[in-house]
Amino acid sequence: MPDAQPHFTLETKDGICFVEFSDRKILEEIYINEIGDQLGKIIEEHRPINLLLNFRKVEHLSSAALGMLINLQKKIAGQSGRLKLSDINPQIFEVFKITRLNKVFEIHDSAAAAKASFAQA
Repeated sequence: MPDAQPHFTLETKDGICFVEFSDRKILEEIYINEIGDQLGKIIEEHRPINLLLNFRKVEHLSSAALGMLINLQKKIAGQSGRLKLSDINPQIFEVFKITRLNKVFEIHDSAAAAKASFAQA
């Protein structure tokens, strides 16, 4: 049964923590800090973690949100976990490409493809 979080839903299945963001916009710093704190707790509880962040519903993402994702990536890598992103809006993906974050993160077109890639690694 998925745990309800204010900004996302969390479901853990087959060794993968699957997070789907609920809101269309991830822009405000207080909101981003809350997400970072919540995801940080999840990372600590599931060591090492296989974390999949699904951006299917997200249309706008701020640079502060990108910074939060980079920090999560560092935390997860530090505990030999894996972070994957999926379903990123094409406009947001352009920002990932411009900032070269598409080289930092493993990004998949769909959650299904990302989930399958955990099994391959």
